Amino acid sequence: MSTLKIAVAGASGRMGRMLIEAIQQADDLVLAGALDIPDSANLGSDAAAYLGQPANVVIESDLAKGLHGVDVLIDFTRPEGTVKHAQYCAAHGIKMVIGTTGLEQTHKDAIHAAAQDTAIMLSPNMSVGVNVTLKLLEMAAKNFAEGYDIEIIEAHHRHKIDAPSGTALKMGEVIADALGRKLDDVAVYAREGITGPRDPSSIGFAAVRGGDIIGDHTVMFAGTGERIEISHKSSSRVSYAHGSLRAARFLADKKTGLYDMQDVLGLK
Repeated sequence: MSTLKIAVAGASGRMGRMLIEAIQQADDLVLAGALDIPDSANLGSDAAAYLGQPANVVIESDLAKGLHGVDVLIDFTRPEGTVKHAQYCAAHGIKMVIGTTGLEQTHKDAIHAAAQDTAIMLSPNMSVGVNVTLKLLEMAAKNFAEGYDIEIIEAHHRHKIDAPSGTALKMGEVIADALGRKLDDVAVYAREGITGPRDPSSIGFAAVRGGDIIGDHTVMFAGTGERIEISHKSSSRVSYAHGSLRAARFLADKKTGLYDMQDVLGLK
């Protein structure tokens, strides 16, 4: 396989820098573009300068400059920016790996439309461990369909702006699908006051925000006389970076279509 030319959106952020470092360490990938918002203080600087190993790639806000000659854009930014990037990539034959969370249906529809013209891998969590956990949850839900209450608890750092997390919502979707339900019909996102007895068909969510927690997710299947918990805890964003690069490699021979990490890992 020839060397893939990768661009990173949000190049100055925590995840962007983690991605750039992982790309710089890969033998089959090369950093070929870097994007950031127009008011970023890092525009015009070398994207890998913080590593002490310049990549000769300047951080740009202009998409035409930042994505020139790029094969794949990896995007962990904000929904509005991601949609704009997806539309540009679709028009210019650039593939995308999208890890942006907080997507509403209009954003998802726009990404689906872009995938008609280019290959896109969309996942709320790029961790191999999380995606194996999703498979375990599917298996568990089918066996705990009756007599078990399902609750999803997630915790993230104080800077995260959306709740529940995209990963928690994906867990809920996987469980609901396995039970033949629609998450929108059974999700409970808040409890306060006199709530009455728990609806046995519901899937509850609880979100914790604080400190520098990278990402913890636990699904509880609470039955009579026993409780089963399936958990994944992240101690570093490096797992997200490595999963994203694996996804970029997966897209190398794809022309169009919308994929997820279950496709990348062959878990479907």
